[in-house]
Amino acid sequence: MDKKTIAVLFGGCSGEYDVSLSSAAAVIENLNTDKYDLVLIGITQEGSWLRYRGNIEDIRNDCWHTHPSCTPSFFSPSREVKGLIELVRTEFRVTPIDVVFPVLHGKYGEDGTLQGLLELSGIPFVGCDMLSSALCMDKELAHKLVKAEGIDTARSLTVYKRERMEEVLSAAQSLGFPLFVKPARSGSSLGITKVHNMKELASGIEHAFTHDNKVVIEQNIDGFEVGCAVLGNSDPMIGVVDEIELNGHFFDYSEKYSLNSSKIHLPARINEDTASKVKETALSIYKILGCRGFARVDMFMATDGRIVFNEVNTIPGFTSSSRYPNMLQASGMTYAYILDKLLELAAAED
Repeated sequence: MDKKTIAVLFGGCSGEYDVSLSSAAAVIENLNTDKYDLVLIGITQEGSWLRYRGNIEDIRNDCWHTHPSCTPSFFSPSREVKGLIELVRTEFRVTPIDVVFPVLHGKYGEDGTLQGLLELSGIPFVGCDMLSSALCMDKELAHKLVKAEGIDTARSLTVYKRERMEEVLSAAQSLGFPLFVKPARSGSSLGITKVHNMKELASGIEHAFTHDNKVVIEQNIDGFEVGCAVLGNSDPMIGVVDEIELNGHFFDYSEKYSLNSSKIHLPARINEDTASKVKETALSIYKILGCRGFARVDMFMATDGRIVFNEVNTIPGFTSSSRYPNMLQASGMTYAYILDKLLELAAAED
């Protein structure tokens, strides 16, 4: 059987660069090189694309970009090429690519920008398409679409930089404290603040605007967060539901990757009937937002019994200890099988 050539993309210009390196190292380590020829492409924090031929540890330790093997490279948007173009000394070389596996988190990785380039190139890629990625990244638009289909969302207010702060604060106060202030298009809880009064609200809005020019102010939901790992295209399956037990204010960027004061329960501490309803809701959200390949759908189990949509991560963390692969592994899959399935789904028509 001919090997497929898989391009693994890692790094990127977002605030989640370090997480991408950890996720990509795990993915590369677990891809079966008897089945696949791997082409590794790193994107520096400054935005330079480099083909990399070094070892995995240098990716983990973020010294990959100093490796002498690195050569400037990029995907051609021309469908005649369907491959990676490298600048080697004074000539361009083309490496045909069968499937691209983007392991990029946050801005310019899972917000539709990269997906748009890959759609132009005609090269199949793992995960959601351009439109779905962009919708899921935008907290305001995702919530509006999901709410329109009858699924509960937190009450919220959207703010732009040009608006008068006095009017914004007055309108937000009507939602009731505590509130969450979030950049509309940022991942991994970057730029999010939980606020308890008007002074904190003003400060939180200012902080969120350093990450995006659109900010969502959202009502706090009393309850706890649950997550679903969804895998598939037109007929997806869902792994075992997990639960986040919080001891701090909220599951912020630092807490997501340290778990210093939080705990992940797998399976979630909910009964079978509730777990089924959570999965049904996650599946509906996945389809409403046009997801394909994979995504992690996060929701709240409110104290009043409602299941409330939180967000969709279209390229969730993928280290061996990350929530997404762990939920699928708890349902009987191996990490290597999950990767094989994602590559299979990328090339599928449905």
